[in-house]
Amino acid sequence: MLQKTNAATLAELDHHDHPESHSVFGFWVYLMTDCVLFAALFATFGVLGHQFAGGPTGKDLFDIPGVALETAVLLLSSITYGFAMLGAHQRKNGMVLGWLAVTFVLGASFLVLELREFSHLIAEGAGPQRSAFLSSFFTLVATHGLHVFFGLVWMLVMMIQVVRARQLGEQEIRRLTCLSLFWHFLDVVWICVFSFVYLGSVL
Repeated sequence: MLQKTNAATLAELDHHDHPESHSVFGFWVYLMTDCVLFAALFATFGVLGHQFAGGPTGKDLFDIPGVALETAVLLLSSITYGFAMLGAHQRKNGMVLGWLAVTFVLGASFLVLELREFSHLIAEGAGPQRSAFLSSFFTLVATHGLHVFFGLVWMLVMMIQVVRARQLGEQEIRRLTCLSLFWHFLDVVWICVFSFVYLGSVL
């Protein structure tokens, strides 16, 4: 009886020393707030997307093959991040680092392509101040791009943590899981941008 009591006491102390983490649930809550943000931006574009003020329309400006390339690069980065998570669950630091590096390069390439598109539009006189259509377009797409940028910074931090860790623990895997949720969420948002903003403006 005494042994059982001691075992129960030790288990309770261990539970208090290592409380169950709620970070993944909290991150889901954060993603829901981000959903509200992007929903508001999509709604704004839906209202202002036909206010051209005598300026160019999406059909005049958007290079669909170029945007399709951006889309393919970002979707591919989601797949490579999935391989990184497989390595994380197998506790293979090298595999995680390798796939995170590939994902980082793809994400950075997406941003370069997006910045090149913005530069081209502004050079043609189609900057965000030209019309309500372009203001809502730049705001929505740039907000997504900013999220990608912060995701890349987060990815660099995680790569440093993986290098420092001799073996991946539950804490590192939990952080990688949160980043995975964030990265896949950005893919879903971009698919909506590609379909609703680009294709919807051209068709």
